[in-house]
Amino acid sequence: MQTLKRVKAVAGRGLEGDRYFSKIGTYSSDPGTGREVTLIEIEAIEALKRDYDIDLPAALSRRNIVTRGVALNHLVGREIKIGETILRGTRLCDPCSHLEKLSRQGVLRGLIHRGGLRADVVAGGLIQVGDPIILPPVPSK
Repeated sequence: MQTLKRVKAVAGRGLEGDRYFSKIGTYSSDPGTGREVTLIEIEAIEALKRDYDIDLPAALSRRNIVTRGVALNHLVGREIKIGETILRGTRLCDPCSHLEKLSRQGVLRGLIHRGGLRADVVAGGLIQVGDPIILPPVPSK
């Protein structure tokens, strides 16, 4: 895992340089949606420290993008814009035992329902640190 200041997103592929973009990710042989981009709220990582005394650096969360102030769980099935890129939330990114094995015991329990969002790239472009996340209007009932 490495922290980047900018990355190019490619529709139907994901983020250039990412293990899933290169088809070498752990689950690359099991095709499905939501492997192109993963996001996690910094608030979830902060809660892990506060509630479970687990200090997990954001990069070790194994998510591609760390957000602040965005309720990711509400974005399943919705499109968002980050920089030049449009993503579609496909499903929640609940933590798994693989993440816990690579980080620290207790991470799995601490991130249940707070593990982030899986998304596909609808329209590619550049994403840079600090780009605002533009949410779609809330659908009317």
